[in-house]
Amino acid sequence: MQSPFHQTVIERLQRQILDLEGYKTKPSKQQKKLGFAHIEKHFPNQVFPTGTIHEFVSTQPEHTACTSAFIMALLAKLNTHQGIYVWIGKQRQLFPPGLNYFGIPAHQIIFINLVKPKDILWATEEALKCQSLSGVISELEAITFAQSQRLQLTVEKSKVTGFILRTQTGPIHATACAARWQISPTASLNLTQLPGVGFANWQVELLKVRNGSTASFNISWHNGQFHTIENLVPQPFLPHAIGS
Repeated sequence: MQSPFHQTVIERLQRQILDLEGYKTKPSKQQKKLGFAHIEKHFPNQVFPTGTIHEFVSTQPEHTACTSAFIMALLAKLNTHQGIYVWIGKQRQLFPPGLNYFGIPAHQIIFINLVKPKDILWATEEALKCQSLSGVISELEAITFAQSQRLQLTVEKSKVTGFILRTQTGPIHATACAARWQISPTASLNLTQLPGVGFANWQVELLKVRNGSTASFNISWHNGQFHTIENLVPQPFLPHAIGS
């Protein structure tokens, strides 16, 4: 049996560890970052962790594209103070005007294009040290545990949130990241039944969550919010409403 004193010490240490990992210890007094409990409930204290490293695994080009879109949706919900982000990769595949779909002005993203993986990794670490940034997104083919641990130690000091987009097609090794995600596209849902492409839908898999729970679910993004697919109801097409 543990004494009340020992239990108190253990709880205090647990809270300190969660703080270092980017988790808030008093969620009841703070507004949730994402405002979407379907995602947040899988993290400690039901708060999306910031000031830590998130790892996104993508093995196909189309998955990389939708993962980039999902990250932009996350930034849209986290970027409440109109902060600046740095996006580092071999070449800019993101279409800047498309950022408006997520409510993010293109001037808030600084793109850095580098060729060598070691240069991308170096630039990522240096950017994560910059406390004036709100976040850093880095496209890396692979990352070792030691490299991820170094990045994690960096953000624990700077409190900058890192998003590592891994495009490696080989075996996925363990990392020190707080969460590992895998995003894949699903058929869009046309709520208005009008011609054209519907709202973005994603199959979201939380493969690893430190001190949290794994999960798999389908979500959609429209009108600046996350939505669960089952809660979306198609609206009937009313021809007479056009032009009214």
